[in-house]
Amino acid sequence: MDTMTYHEQTNVNNTLKLREILKTLPPFAKDYFRAIEPTTSTKTRISYAYDLRVFFHFLMENNPVYKNYRPSDFKVEDLDQLEAVDIEEYQEYLKVYDGDSKIITNGEKGLSRKMSALRSFYTYYFKRQLIKTNPTLLVDMPKLHEKAIIRLDPDEVASLLDYVETCGSELTGQRKAYYEKTKYRDLAIITLLLGTGIRVSECVGLDLNDVDFKNNGIKVVRKGGNEMVVYFGDEVEHALKEFLENSRDNQTPLPGHENALFLSTQRKRIGVQAVENMVKKYTRQITPMKKITPHKLRSTYGTTLYQETGDIYLVADVLGHKDVNTTRKHYAAIDENRRRKAASAVKLRES
Repeated sequence: MDTMTYHEQTNVNNTLKLREILKTLPPFAKDYFRAIEPTTSTKTRISYAYDLRVFFHFLMENNPVYKNYRPSDFKVEDLDQLEAVDIEEYQEYLKVYDGDSKIITNGEKGLSRKMSALRSFYTYYFKRQLIKTNPTLLVDMPKLHEKAIIRLDPDEVASLLDYVETCGSELTGQRKAYYEKTKYRDLAIITLLLGTGIRVSECVGLDLNDVDFKNNGIKVVRKGGNEMVVYFGDEVEHALKEFLENSRDNQTPLPGHENALFLSTQRKRIGVQAVENMVKKYTRQITPMKKITPHKLRSTYGTTLYQETGDIYLVADVLGHKDVNTTRKHYAAIDENRRRKAASAVKLRES
């Protein structure tokens, strides 16, 4: 049997995980998840399943009608018994509630996602005329306030790459040994993220044969499963070749991980969490006031590309955004340099 790709294996693992979560939801919920399968990723369906589980736990904890219920006792008709005020109470509950072992809080984004999951759930049964009411449509969705995009400035990008390349001289003992072992890999990953804007999930999913030095491109699997070639420049090419020659070619991967481009120190395909921790480790030395994640490196690339080209459609295409409005909202805001000019344009007292 052919070895599964990273993305195929991830989908299999997520599908098995989703089946386990569905066992903790009312039996009728399976129909909904089967219906949304063609238009959603396994990751999205897992998130929705967790979110809906919170909703049914809320009903059992807070609604007297359901205090003796177990999840398996709920019937689709129970959705019809709830009114808009029940949904509003749930929205309020989501702000702070007791999780399995800790207190969970939701900001605007978390609230919006959980309410979207519930609205989608209700809409499915309402459209199929299995329920007569849809109270989620009578409740306003949480307002999302735009936040300033956190990204690295050009001088910070240069400082970061310099630091990853040379910080070994500041280290001793085990830390220095670990750095020397991972230096070329770490520099290649950070250069790749900054030089192409790919997602961290796309980065860890790369195989050796996804890199094409003849055309300086990498084949990535985008959200939704579409394949796309993303092209890179000389700096990324140099970092990748240095990594392959000085690090990857000397490693012996564990069985099942032979094709992975980037390996962990355990000789397995590197994971998303490991890359996030690695980016955090280096960037906090350069910009301690900014919390930089791999996604912020993607934002840095998108911002730079837009400032250099002014082409929002190119930025959307390269970043793999399906909707150009998503890109426009993030990258076509008023240029910060112009905004800074406002600080000195207005004089309060003549000097």
